[in-house]
Amino acid sequence: MVASTEEAAAAAAGSLPPPHIGNGNCAGVAAESENPQSDVERWKHRVDEYNSKVDELEQRVTEVLEYYATRKQPKTYKGSSGGKVKEMDKFSSAANNSGSNHSGGKLVEGCPREVICSKRMQELMRQFGTILKQISQHKWAWPFMEPVDVKGLGLHDYHEVIKRPMDFSTIKNQMEAKEGSGYKNVREIYADVRLVFTNAMTYNDGRTDIHVMAKTLLEKFEEKWLQLLPKVVEEEARQKEDEAWDLANMQIFQEASYEKMAKDTSSELDELNLHLEKLRELVIQKCRKMSTKEKRELSVGLSSLSPEDLNKALEIIAQNNPIFRATGEVVELDMDAQSESTLWKLKLFVKGALELQAKNSASKEDDTIKRKKEIYDAVAKTARKRNKKIHSL
Repeated sequence: MVASTEEAAAAAAGSLPPPHIGNGNCAGVAAESENPQSDVERWKHRVDEYNSKVDELEQRVTEVLEYYATRKQPKTYKGSSGGKVKEMDKFSSAANNSGSNHSGGKLVEGCPREVICSKRMQELMRQFGTILKQISQHKWAWPFMEPVDVKGLGLHDYHEVIKRPMDFSTIKNQMEAKEGSGYKNVREIYADVRLVFTNAMTYNDGRTDIHVMAKTLLEKFEEKWLQLLPKVVEEEARQKEDEAWDLANMQIFQEASYEKMAKDTSSELDELNLHLEKLRELVIQKCRKMSTKEKRELSVGLSSLSPEDLNKALEIIAQNNPIFRATGEVVELDMDAQSESTLWKLKLFVKGALELQAKNSASKEDDTIKRKKEIYDAVAKTARKRNKKIHSL
């Protein structure tokens, strides 16, 4: 429609300046100008603006379609209080209204859930630090306090056997590191403490003192860890619920955003189509009278249309001529009896339809040529193989 309007603008004399698009809205139509040629140029410029707006809206439509094609349906949620399954969106709405978390406890006002979660994990890490302190104060803990002195002890094959050395001082430094560079959770510290002892047991023979010391301390450490483990498991479960909560809220927010985008885009498309149609009508009204030669060319063009496009052309005629009836296989159309507005609409429609037909025909012709070339290449290849086989005999 935009291209057709541009062509009509070029044919118009004494045209009206087109409406202006700004921030997705179309304004009204300005008064008639005294300079037809200048108006035509402005109309073309406005059509370019329309084209840009159409491209923008098409991108937004594509984005919305891709979102709805790939989005996942909301999952059901099993809360920690009562084990009752709820729809996540309903659950989220209820929680937002009540200001409470999903476990039944009130969230601290003005304190994000991430902060509360971090504080709970920090408390667990503090309790783990107490366990680590108790183990490191054991009389047999001294060999594991600092990194192994590989050079000083002449342990030339140590790094071949032990791929990831670990010791208590390294663990302590990691625990005291600034947020973001240290341990993220208790299980990471637990794994490194175990690594201290398993490294020692791996490198040292079972009959050595270091192996026995490491094994003994590992057993004591595991006993203390088992006392803290239920709290760790509970916190991990709460974190998992929090992540599901946040993901669901994000999906709800995202869906609401795309729903609004879809509605806004639909409204803008309707508005743009409305103003484009008005623009097109105004341009056509200002077009000069069609010459006899142009009418004959239009008749020839109509006869070249596909049946589907011909029916659309007849609909254009019927819109402006209520008494027109297209009956039978052959329709007699008196060009001189049609209004100038109808003739120019037909001309613009026929031009676009024939251009599309020619483009599709060229594409099919290219496919045919390509197919013939493939067949020719296959026949030539078979012939070369046959000749080669005959010569080999």
